[in-house]
Amino acid sequence: MTKEQLLTQTDAFLFDLDGTVYLDETPIGNVKKTLSRLRQMGKRIVFLTNNSSKTQEEYIEKLTRIGILGENDLIYTSSMAAAEYVRAHYAGKRVYLLATDAVKAEFARTTPLVEETPDLVILAYDTSLDFAKMKKFNEFLAGGAEYIATHPDAVCPTKTVPMPDVGSFIELFAMSSGRRPSLIIGKPEKTMGESLAKRLNIPCSRMTMAGDRLHTDIRFGNNCGMHTVLVLSGETTRETMQNYPDLPTLVLDDVNALL
Repeated sequence: MTKEQLLTQTDAFLFDLDGTVYLDETPIGNVKKTLSRLRQMGKRIVFLTNNSSKTQEEYIEKLTRIGILGENDLIYTSSMAAAEYVRAHYAGKRVYLLATDAVKAEFARTTPLVEETPDLVILAYDTSLDFAKMKKFNEFLAGGAEYIATHPDAVCPTKTVPMPDVGSFIELFAMSSGRRPSLIIGKPEKTMGESLAKRLNIPCSRMTMAGDRLHTDIRFGNNCGMHTVLVLSGETTRETMQNYPDLPTLVLDDVNALL
């Protein structure tokens, strides 16, 4: 497929964040102009992230600060997708969320949360995690509560060294409780894509997922039946991409090469 064909067949572009549209606080190349041109072409812009340690409002603040957020753009996180899934499938259930206070407050706007005897527990990326929280969550797992995780990423990239992410915590709780999530919401699983298609009223076949990770971004797009664009501005290189079975529709140096 050519870039021109992909643009014609895409109504919504889903962009991963770090490594795809920015690096830390710096936009990648002239991504501001690229996004502006896509909006002018009538394309819906979605910033899609597995990171469930931050709220939609926190991402709005960051993307506004670095100048790449448009008026009608959507920011969609794995914790937002989890909240929508729980509303649809666990109405009336007692829900406990292991997350930062800000994410818990965002989640609780639509789904009441409890601190004791939950029917369902959700593991998000809690950067304030301590032993007391781990002990409590483990006890809920041992007690038989249903178990969902927001995403499977083993590590979260930082300026220095990668930090343990939800995937690492999944392994920790598997060792301590013998339990693994019955459902993982975020990339590369299909649940977040299905929720997004309903929210936008756009079929997955008319979406393009652009990201720098083959095992999350590209696999997610492929799993959901989307077009996929691998960008080489972040984690993946032309050398390392040979080690994965996930094939993107296009491989570009960065998102600006779309146009």
